[in-house]
Amino acid sequence: MIVPKYTNRLAHETSPYLLQHAHNPVEWHPWGAEALAKARSEDKPILLSIGYSACHWCHVMEHESFEDEEVAQVMNELFVCIKVDREERPDLDKIYQTAHQLLTQRAGGWPLNMFLTSTDHVPFFGGTYFPKTPKYGMPGFTDILEQIAAIYRNKRDAVEEQNKSLRDWFSRSPPRADAAVQIGRGLLDAAYTELKGQFDSRFGGFGRAPKFPHPTSIEFLLRYWAKSALTDKPQNDAWHMAHATLKAMASGGIYDQVGGGFCRYSVDERWMIPHFEKMLYDNAQLLPLYADAWHASGAALYRHTAIETAQWTMREMQSPEGGYYSTLDADSEGHEGKFYVWTRDEIRSLLTAAEWEVIAIRYELDGQPNFEGQFHLHAYTDSAAIAGKLNCSEADVIERLESARTKLFTARAPRIRPGRDEKILTSWNGLMIKAMARAGRVFDRADFTVSAEQALDFIQRELFKNGRLLATAKDGKAHLNAYLDDYVFMIEAGLELLQTRWRGSDLDFIRALTEVVLTHFEDRERGAFYFTADDHEPLLQRPKPTADEATPSGNGVAALVLLRLGHLLGETRYLDAAEHILRALQTDIAQHPSAHASLLMAIEEFLDPTQIVVLRGESGPLEAWRRRCGQHYAPWRLTVGIPNGAEALPGMLAARASKGPTTAYVCTGHACQAPATALRELNTVLSANELPARPTTTSPRI
Repeated sequence: MIVPKYTNRLAHETSPYLLQHAHNPVEWHPWGAEALAKARSEDKPILLSIGYSACHWCHVMEHESFEDEEVAQVMNELFVCIKVDREERPDLDKIYQTAHQLLTQRAGGWPLNMFLTSTDHVPFFGGTYFPKTPKYGMPGFTDILEQIAAIYRNKRDAVEEQNKSLRDWFSRSPPRADAAVQIGRGLLDAAYTELKGQFDSRFGGFGRAPKFPHPTSIEFLLRYWAKSALTDKPQNDAWHMAHATLKAMASGGIYDQVGGGFCRYSVDERWMIPHFEKMLYDNAQLLPLYADAWHASGAALYRHTAIETAQWTMREMQSPEGGYYSTLDADSEGHEGKFYVWTRDEIRSLLTAAEWEVIAIRYELDGQPNFEGQFHLHAYTDSAAIAGKLNCSEADVIERLESARTKLFTARAPRIRPGRDEKILTSWNGLMIKAMARAGRVFDRADFTVSAEQALDFIQRELFKNGRLLATAKDGKAHLNAYLDDYVFMIEAGLELLQTRWRGSDLDFIRALTEVVLTHFEDRERGAFYFTADDHEPLLQRPKPTADEATPSGNGVAALVLLRLGHLLGETRYLDAAEHILRALQTDIAQHPSAHASLLMAIEEFLDPTQIVVLRGESGPLEAWRRRCGQHYAPWRLTVGIPNGAEALPGMLAARASKGPTTAYVCTGHACQAPATALRELNTVLSANELPARPTTTSPRI
């Protein structure tokens, strides 16, 4: 057994990212009272370094600087050094990423290295990756450390003057909800126009390299198209943008063509070479998108991609206890992407001549390698085109492709795998529970539904204590106050599972979470919700998130679930709180509509309320009726099937009793149809609010 030469205070943490740094010669502290008091008493500036376990450049900076004894000596002498896992402490990350942008006028990223004053923790300098020695046009890290420490010692007045401006910015009051503000469709149309301007018509996606999936934008476009398709003016461009992007990503190297699941982003405009880390939150947002796209179009590629992603989630990301793990690293054996790439000869040796024939065409394996002398699989040719080239049936091509993929998957399995961050984050689990529940319902896959149930049960059992959620759990330890996202993502997950099967305890759980959100997160004076609770640790700022980032805006999801839950239960407090969000954030949305897709989808449901379908009856007939309600892509519909005998139903659900073998109560906003007691009656009501046809764009093939 090798005994580490150094051990610092991170050794007692549960975060895999912090534990990665536990044996650095840097005297790292976790964020907390001890480190902050030390900085005050010694009047040393704080070096706050934020990253996460799957971050490639975080690893690079650790190996170059934080493991280097000479660099560590300078850090320890001049600073109190604090290391933060951005996935555990998104509150700190939001604050200091914003500060970085204000100070440098550049976007941030990870690793984030900020230098704070010892008394009020206001940053006076910062950056992301710093090289150990001068390169990339940047000075060496040691030089930067010495210069920053000198500025802190000798130019304190200038530091204080700059910090005052930053404190003033952070203390600005957000806009107040205004009852006179008109909530209209104009912002939805403006976002659509913005996305058309950002769309890459050659390769799909939005903007240039590096390319991120932007799942909330795609979901907005799917819904925008679907809503327009109910009229005589369908916005087919919205479908085309969503379709082209989904097809390009599913065919590209950003998607693991062998094992399923998406990487975080593509470094090129063609979606060919990814940054190889796999994040739970990306897959949790893309999985239901592909399920919805298949539901709307019937395209085989979308079904194939969604099912493989769900299977990858269960196989590689679900703990034996039920919760979903956080990330897979980009690196293995010290090299990014090594687990995923192949040589031509390696692939050819594994396959029959017939399999190689189709694989070589699909992935252009007779061409030049695309990643450091090897091949990372990127699909260039679909099955129909391959069949045309080889003069055989498409079914034969698909069979050979799948046989080859299975052999590659088996051959890849013994390789040294990328590291896995096994902490279980409440917010990201909420996103994946929703995704697995949606996929289970759309594809009629009971195993997906069971996976979602197991994760929800884990959250309720391990991360819901004394009526409040905790943010993270690992190795039997759950801790840290939960954030807005934890609550509202979990409420949305619970609502999604209720649409798949009824469990009264889940409704009780999401109602309890909703009351916590209203009690501890709401800005009652100005509207909308803060990211942290009113009893959270005081920080430099109490953020109020509006725009979508890597995950949806907490306020956007809050507005959507409050509208849906409010109409389901007839709870006007929920509806009022949702309206206050939308009124309070109109100014933010108007500045950049397409960055606020989650809030825009809530605006859509505020203007055209969700169609709520409550089914009551015996389990057998009830299931057939529930399936009919989910037969078509209808994102504006929420269906719950409550079997006879369900007890203690809250709100309006208590009055929804069965009037025969099965009864359907259909309401849109405050307008309800007469109860339907025959399936043909329900069919008539539903058909009036369903798409007349599938999109006209040619369906993508596998």
